Amino acid sequence: MSAHYLGHSFDIHGGGEDLIFPHHENEIAQSRAACCDSTINYWIHNGFVNVNSQKMSKSLGNFVTIRKVIEMYHPLALRMFLLGTHYRSPINYTIEQLNVTSDRLYYTYQTLLDCEEICQQQQSNTGNSLPANTLNYIQKLHEEFETSMSDDLHTSVALAAISEPLKVMNDLLHTRKGKKQDKRLESLSALEEKIRVVLSVLGLLPSSYHEALQQLRDKALRRASITEELVVQKIEERTAARKAKQYEKSDEIRKELAAIGIALMDGPDGTTWRPSLPILEEAVVAKT
Repeated sequence: MSAHYLGHSFDIHGGGEDLIFPHHENEIAQSRAACCDSTINYWIHNGFVNVNSQKMSKSLGNFVTIRKVIEMYHPLALRMFLLGTHYRSPINYTIEQLNVTSDRLYYTYQTLLDCEEICQQQQSNTGNSLPANTLNYIQKLHEEFETSMSDDLHTSVALAAISEPLKVMNDLLHTRKGKKQDKRLESLSALEEKIRVVLSVLGLLPSSYHEALQQLRDKALRRASITEELVVQKIEERTAARKAKQYEKSDEIRKELAAIGIALMDGPDGTTWRPSLPILEEAVVAKT
C-alpha cells in the first residue's frame, strides 16, 4: 500500500512505540525482500496517551475520542495540549491540564489580537528601526525555536519559547503612551510577526484571532453550562450592586462566575468577561 501511494522510498513512517518490534521490523524485512531499494528516512514512534495517569483503553472504560473532546474544547487547544509533550513521551490527559492549555491559548490569541488592532489604529513612522532589546527577543525566539524543532521535533520547548515575547508584548501594550510610542509600535509589530511564524509552523495559527477567541469563549460557555446572555445579565446585576454599594453581592457574583471558569474584567468602558481556569482547578494546579 505504501509503495503504491508513496513509492518504494519515503521520508517519514509513524506509529506507536509498541509497533517498533516486531511489527515495524517485519515491515522492513518484507519491504526489503520485495524491493531492494525500499527505504524510510525517519521512523517516528509516539508515546502512549494516559488518562489521569492510567493508560487509555476501552477495557478500562477511560477511552476518550477526539470528537468528544472538541465538543467542549477548541481543536487548537487540543493540538496545543498534544504539542506540549514531546511526541516520544507518554502524555497524561486530564481535564485540568486541558483547561490550563485552553486558557494559555486564549491569552496568546488575545495578546496577538490586541497587538494587531493597536498597530492598525496607529501607524508608526520609524521605518524598520527596532530597539536593541526587541531585536534580542526576536533573535532569541528564532534560535530557541529552530534549535528545539531540530532536536527531534521538541515541540514542548518550541512552545515555551513564545512565553517571554508574549509577556514583553503585554508590557508594551499596557505602556503604549509616551514619547517612544513609535518604537513600541514597531516592536509590537515585529514580535507579533515572529510569533505568527512560530504558530504557523506548529499548526496553531488561526485564520482570524477574533474568530478563534469567540470560538474559545463559546466552548467555555458550553463547559460552564451557561449562556452568554446569562453572563451579561450577571454582569449587569453586579454593576447595579456596585452602584448601590452592595459590595458583598458584587463579590458573590464574581466568585460564582469564577467557579465555573468565567472571569470578569473591569475597565474604563465597563465590565467584560473572558474564559479562565475554574477557581477550584486553579487551586489544584497551583499545588502541583
